[in-house]
Amino acid sequence: MKTLIKSATIIDKNSDFHRQKMDVLIENGIIKKIADTINDKADKIIQFNNLYVSNGWFDTSVSFGEPGFEERETIKNGLQVAKKSGFTAIAVNPNTNPVIDNKAGIEFLLQQAKNQQVALYPIGALTKKTQGNELAELFDMQNSGAIAFGDYNKAINNANVMKIALQYAQNFDALLLSFPQQNQLTNGFVNEGVNSTKIGLKGNPNVAESLQISRDLHLLEYTGGKLHIPCISTKESVNLIANAKKKGLNITCSVSAHHLFFNDSEILNFNTNAKVLPPLREEKDRLALIKAVKDGIIDCITSDHQPVDIENKKVPFELASYGTIGLESFFGLVNSVLDLDSFIEKITSNPRKIFGLPISKIKIGEKANLTLFNPEFEYTFSKKNILSTSKNAIALQKQLKGIVYDVII
Repeated sequence: MKTLIKSATIIDKNSDFHRQKMDVLIENGIIKKIADTINDKADKIIQFNNLYVSNGWFDTSVSFGEPGFEERETIKNGLQVAKKSGFTAIAVNPNTNPVIDNKAGIEFLLQQAKNQQVALYPIGALTKKTQGNELAELFDMQNSGAIAFGDYNKAINNANVMKIALQYAQNFDALLLSFPQQNQLTNGFVNEGVNSTKIGLKGNPNVAESLQISRDLHLLEYTGGKLHIPCISTKESVNLIANAKKKGLNITCSVSAHHLFFNDSEILNFNTNAKVLPPLREEKDRLALIKAVKDGIIDCITSDHQPVDIENKKVPFELASYGTIGLESFFGLVNSVLDLDSFIEKITSNPRKIFGLPISKIKIGEKANLTLFNPEFEYTFSKKNILSTSKNAIALQKQLKGIVYDVII
């Protein structure tokens, strides 16, 4: 099987062809030729307007429903959504029913994803039932295929549990995730600030995030190990992580696409799709996050895709579940606020390195793992763009820039 990609601008800083418009010939899954013009006969010719190609995108925080919440999203459909959104691999969170906190759960996810094009990598729960009290079966889960451990959208209140986890995980070089929230300071639903006051909703202050991160960084400095902070949202968090990196701590972090694009003015009309964790913050925080991506302080960008069924979103704001779907709108959101060079690494080589996965290159002789896209196409995101079973999209009716054409895996 031969596939010929015509006139594609290559985006890969590790490639000799970075920013060059080239033809790419793929034969039986291997990149065979890269040249200005390739005239070889091919079984399939790929040619699009303003075509760009990068290494396959990897999303570090995706939630589906299966097992237990299949009405939100099944693994099979979710992987199809990921593919059409430009991702060749995803890391799946353990927030299912039952929680993925043992080897049987990890093996179930991998079995359900078998023979699918998009690679699924499970994240196991850090504590049993994500209750924050007792460590889950980390070593067994890693041996079964888990690539990291964290309690999705749940903070570890007990500092000693986090300390022991960091110490224990070093025995098998595991990556731990710690959700940045100090629970004693969070009894609200949105960011605490002018906008929460305007609409009369209880708010969660920035300090709830920075205080938890500060605690975890102190623990990391004491214990050693590898720690990843998912989905930071404040300027203070950026500063804390920047200083920790200067100290040489093994700390990484991510930001969601919606925290880069939106600020907390999105809640003024009580749109429950804008009810997310961490909450959308003020404009100064959004701008600080964008700068941190460009400066390399933030290591990767995620969709933080979280399907929620309509019964848990079409309710009063206080009662609505947290989360927005984000795979389909990911590229349009991020590409609207960042230049290509600033974020392509953050969804290709950087997250793969952090989570211990092989890093692909656009190079002759390499396996083809590619995302094809157009960064200039502008459109209004609507329900017809939603492929997920759940429709809780914060991006609805927003003007976005950039579409995905296809992936080659």
